[in-house]
Amino acid sequence: MEMAGLKAVIPPLGIITVAAMLPKDWEIRFYDRNVNQETDGDWQWCDMVILSAMLVQKPDFHALIQKAVRLGKKVAVGGPYPTSVPQDALASGAHYLVLDEGELTIPQFLEALSQGQQQGIFRATEKPDVTTSPIPRFDLLQRDAYFMMAIQFSRGCPFNCEFCDIITLYGRKPRTKEPSQTLAELQNLYDLGWRGSLFIVDDNFIGNQRNVKRFLRELIPWMKERSYPFTFITEASVNLAEDDELLQLMQEAGFYAVFLGIETPDTDSLQTTRKLQNTRNPLIEACRKINQAGLLIYAGFILGFDGERSGAGERIQAFVEQTSIPQPMLGILQALPNTALWNRLKAEQRLLEGIGITPVGDQNTLMNFIPTRPVAEIAREYVEGFWTLYEPANYLKRCFEQCLNIVPPAGRKQSMHFAPGKGLRLLARLIWHQGWRRAEIRAQFWRQLWVIVRTKPQVLNMYLGLCAAGEHFWEYRALARERITQQLGYDPLAEATLPVKALMHVST
Repeated sequence: MEMAGLKAVIPPLGIITVAAMLPKDWEIRFYDRNVNQETDGDWQWCDMVILSAMLVQKPDFHALIQKAVRLGKKVAVGGPYPTSVPQDALASGAHYLVLDEGELTIPQFLEALSQGQQQGIFRATEKPDVTTSPIPRFDLLQRDAYFMMAIQFSRGCPFNCEFCDIITLYGRKPRTKEPSQTLAELQNLYDLGWRGSLFIVDDNFIGNQRNVKRFLRELIPWMKERSYPFTFITEASVNLAEDDELLQLMQEAGFYAVFLGIETPDTDSLQTTRKLQNTRNPLIEACRKINQAGLLIYAGFILGFDGERSGAGERIQAFVEQTSIPQPMLGILQALPNTALWNRLKAEQRLLEGIGITPVGDQNTLMNFIPTRPVAEIAREYVEGFWTLYEPANYLKRCFEQCLNIVPPAGRKQSMHFAPGKGLRLLARLIWHQGWRRAEIRAQFWRQLWVIVRTKPQVLNMYLGLCAAGEHFWEYRALARERITQQLGYDPLAEATLPVKALMHVST
């Protein structure tokens, strides 16, 4: 983002949807704190502070509640984190907890305010009809600070993965907007002048395949009439590869990428965690089919499942190399509040009390529960996997191979887009960093770039964007290794120097 002169990947869609549900006569000053910070004047001006947060934003969320309380402001909070762990927000002093989905709980909150209530917790026992959800307040955004805009088509997922909190928050019956409703949101962004990449943020875009096909069939002519102003990325389950019609519709509509929750190539671990949809067909073949449909693959992988055999990290590395997935999001399993995994581990007395959910290395432990194999072994495989997968030459090779694997539609571009002026800046800085400054990959960078330009120019933007993201991952792999080394008391990659005493302590 920094290389392109941007501030964040996507805007916070939830809270600008909330803003659209508030009374029209309310004066709103909106801040995405990834883009810019509010001022002291803003704090003095407001009557109420409204906050939304995810679990990983926990520290900033609590600091803002506490600041508001010190200044005598009323605080209303919502979003995934307070919905999952409401007692945390109460402990910091929040006055109003507007939980679950806002279509049902915001009217309760507004009614309580009209009656002069000074505090309250507002919950819903049902899931709302998302066809009642308004067009988000995209006008509040500093749109030129983002790489992508975001919309939502559906909520919920039909699957039952043990570790996932999406089905806890949104249920297992996917609820979709009407095609006309979603096209109205796209038209609003179009009228505001947005052109480029757009993230459909559904946790499983294809959860309701009948309705998603209805939407895509109306999206295709809408896109053609406007000369394809957007290209789309979304998240989907791997069974996308089983539906040739759906893949074809996504390609025709302008989708260029999809994030898959692959998690692990180990079938026994997939069965243990109830991710059975990933066991029906060979995962490598599924990735190949999705690439052939013109889609770049991003994917998530997890270490630490119960019953996981030694060497899981090495098997993930082998899978990634076979599929040339450029950016494998490798993580260590955390038990998220209220999930089936959380409840089972709690019953088995394996949850570690007082351990929050934060990025790897931000706490005094790597996991918030006791796994079935030594934490030290999981830590070593994580660091080794991250270190090897994101070794610069390995990473650039996968970016190159993935782009060559993709079969884009004939006659038009289908790729990630950068806002005018941002692409040229990114290219200039990329050439400086990888085409000159990094001597170890300089020749590889120019050789691969020349092949892409000569043989597959349709994916040039995509390739350059992936290369640029390498700068982030090369920095982060060192940070992750450093944090885990500090926690364990030794470097997991320096096995020859492992102190036996420390290893025994960590294993215990």
